Amino acid sequence: MRTYELSFLAALPEKTFDSLYCRWLQGDELPDDWQQFFSGYQLGLEAGKAGAVAQDVVLKQSGLQSLIYRYRDLGHLLACTDPLSPCPVDHPLLELAAFGLDENDMDTVFSTRRHYLQHASLRQFLTVLQETYCREIGVEFMHIQNPDERQWLINRMEPVLNRPQLSVAERLLVMKKLHEAVLFESFLHRKFPGQKRFSLEGGESLIPVLEILVQACSQAGVTDLVMGMAHRGRLNVLASIFGKPYEAIFAEFREAEAVTNGFAGDGDVKYHKGYSTDRQLSDGMLHLVLASNPSHLEAVDPVLEGKCRARQDRYGTDGEKRVLPLLIHGDAAFSGQGLVAEVLNMSQLDGYRTGGTIHIVINNQIGFTTFPRDARSSRYATDVAKLLACPIFHVHGESPEAAVHCVRLALDYRQSFARDVVLELICFRRRGHNEGDEPFFTQPVMYRTIAERPAVNRIYADKLVESGIERVLLDDMATQITNRLDAAFAALIPELRSISIGFKEQWQDLGREYQPYDQSTGLPVIRLRHLADEITTMPDHFRPHPKLATLLEKRQESLQDGIGIDWGTAETLAYASLLSEGHSIRLSGQDSRRGTFNHRHAVLYDLDDGRPFIPLQKSAAAGGSSFQVYDSLLSENGVLGFEYGYSLETPNGLTLWEAQFGDFANGAQVIIDQFIASGETKWNRASGLVMLLPHGCEGQGAEHSSARIERYLQLCARNNLVVTQPSTPAQVFHLLRRQLKQPFRKPLIVFTPKSLLRNPLCSSSLDELMEGSRFQELLISGNLHTARRLLICSGKIYYELLRRIAEQGNDDVAVIRVEQLYPLRTDLLQNALLRCSPGTERLWVQEEPENMGAWSFMQQHLQALPGSLRFVGREADSCPAVGYHRLHDEQQQMILARACS
Repeated sequence: MRTYELSFLAALPEKTFDSLYCRWLQGDELPDDWQQFFSGYQLGLEAGKAGAVAQDVVLKQSGLQSLIYRYRDLGHLLACTDPLSPCPVDHPLLELAAFGLDENDMDTVFSTRRHYLQHASLRQFLTVLQETYCREIGVEFMHIQNPDERQWLINRMEPVLNRPQLSVAERLLVMKKLHEAVLFESFLHRKFPGQKRFSLEGGESLIPVLEILVQACSQAGVTDLVMGMAHRGRLNVLASIFGKPYEAIFAEFREAEAVTNGFAGDGDVKYHKGYSTDRQLSDGMLHLVLASNPSHLEAVDPVLEGKCRARQDRYGTDGEKRVLPLLIHGDAAFSGQGLVAEVLNMSQLDGYRTGGTIHIVINNQIGFTTFPRDARSSRYATDVAKLLACPIFHVHGESPEAAVHCVRLALDYRQSFARDVVLELICFRRRGHNEGDEPFFTQPVMYRTIAERPAVNRIYADKLVESGIERVLLDDMATQITNRLDAAFAALIPELRSISIGFKEQWQDLGREYQPYDQSTGLPVIRLRHLADEITTMPDHFRPHPKLATLLEKRQESLQDGIGIDWGTAETLAYASLLSEGHSIRLSGQDSRRGTFNHRHAVLYDLDDGRPFIPLQKSAAAGGSSFQVYDSLLSENGVLGFEYGYSLETPNGLTLWEAQFGDFANGAQVIIDQFIASGETKWNRASGLVMLLPHGCEGQGAEHSSARIERYLQLCARNNLVVTQPSTPAQVFHLLRRQLKQPFRKPLIVFTPKSLLRNPLCSSSLDELMEGSRFQELLISGNLHTARRLLICSGKIYYELLRRIAEQGNDDVAVIRVEQLYPLRTDLLQNALLRCSPGTERLWVQEEPENMGAWSFMQQHLQALPGSLRFVGREADSCPAVGYHRLHDEQQQMILARACS
């Protein structure tokens, strides 16, 4: 029937149909079948129109939801944050048409649960979003995967339009700090022309940002603000935030005698030095620390995090909220230095977390003479921080109130979620890389624009005057600061406190100078056996791997029988003894819980449910100390820097970093050179850090053999390091204990064995650990008086020489093992050599190539001793070891043959 009717209608002339339809609309009588038809036809038309209207409403509502989301996500693309460029006015992804909306919808009222307005016109929604995300502040936060964190930020930004609510007093404080920052730099420029100071000019808004952060810290429960920064702006921060006297800073520019009097070391340039002070705030005392750092950009980052973690551990459960890490970066370094990513990656790891770091990036829009387009592939200098899914605020560098608002928000976020947060202050560098550079050589257009920019204190003063504050008040403020600068410049140079830096508080009972430690580090046998029980006893219902159960049994047997004590047992026993005496221990590195070579097993795991058990926790509990051991992230530079920083704050604890293989430490060469080896002579910052570096030529190729002994010995001078290669378990036991028992702290470099860990010849007796015993800098085997040949060596090669001597029955060959390479006990060596007859042949034997290992160092130090010394080892090479095991064996046998023939 339907088919027939449709066919009939299709054949009906159009005019006839229209005529009938018009008559029906007018109410004329039509046949019943036409009446029914047109009733249904009209119903269909009305339903279609209603559906079209409903669909349009739904699409526009959906467009609004998308618009809200996209402004939160991409509104920063329209933010006006660059003082050197015009403000962006549009972006295709943020145009109304991109959401199916247009100008005709501006006054349409929408409803949404995803915005605090809930019911408002499109115009109102758009105003809030543009004011919040597209003015002086651009925010990236929608990459955060935690919805609670996102909503927390939305709730604190959109209702106030991301505009600060500052009182008059707070605005005057901002003004004062801007005056201080600008006038300090201009004063230095006039009084000390041409001297490097790495000025903050162009980025002076940093100073009020830091001041407001300091003020907010005490209200947020922060008691320690620990800061790391590079050289740019450092002097300004010291003067304006830390309160370092102007007189002291001017004295450093004059290189006055008062600066160097009493300083025990080489010192450093004024813009590398650290500083600490206490500031009394309205809500309590705040301890401020600025970490010392070298010119190597970002190298201080992991050091600062380690310092903060140590302080937090000392404070206990609320330590993370009490100690705030603050890192100030440059834009080129933040995007260019890989260490930044390493430190960011640490932030949520149990072994390295510090409860969140506030990062402030001073974006000068140039690095040395390099434009951003040549320095990074990303849009923002801060894009690397997105790996953490943390909020990133981009702020106009000449809008100090906006920056102040963001830093308060950053602190609140950090305290609420224990996560990092980034604040990028987009500004410029008014002068060259340093005050002697001419930036017009390489960036003439950019610096023509900069030259036309007024100082930020003038810009902000005009704004305050417009708001009703009298200009005379602001001018008087500037005059007072200028008068203080002039008076300080004219004043006598004050007594400086350089000599006390690094040797106060928990360091005050420790000395500076190295001296041989001849006291016993052994223990009574009863105590040794008690500790043995603690480190080998497992809890009930704990089932370790059968091989580990056997290992613990062997440890127990060796300590009870008093013989056959291996390396892992002696090391663990040293840790247990120190822990029981109240010394906390922290050990980290790749595979440090187990040990790269399967010797330590500081953490055991139940074979059924995987739950961990740490035997050393018993000793820690008994001594009221703590034992922390962590398998680190795959990083050397970051992790070693972290542990160095930790050691600076824990002189009475043992902090150790272990390389997976010793030569992997070369990935942390900046930390070794600039901090560990020279930190004390540059900054008076002592450290007792222990570096465990597996070393030994065993045919494993170039990258798994040498820990580069020669590099550490080259760094040695003025007793700055202690470099050792212990060859017995008893020696490492005493060495670790000695590190905390001696009355000073020096970094300890320990070249640890690999194959010796399971060599039955490399074992010790209980007698060697008992009272009266200690670490021996030299070990002598054989009769020196009757020796025809004297072999002097260090490390693993001794055991191969010993075996060859025994096989050949050479009773007239004696061996001296140098266990401590630096400071070298030349007195002990001389006494040993004097016991030899004048005709005794002396050889230095090593398995490393001639241009590596300890030979060059030993040759230099032994030439003053009687007699000549001949080298036996591999020929000089560019590579520390061969890659073929057969060739390695041939070379090793050749060394033994030449040494023992």
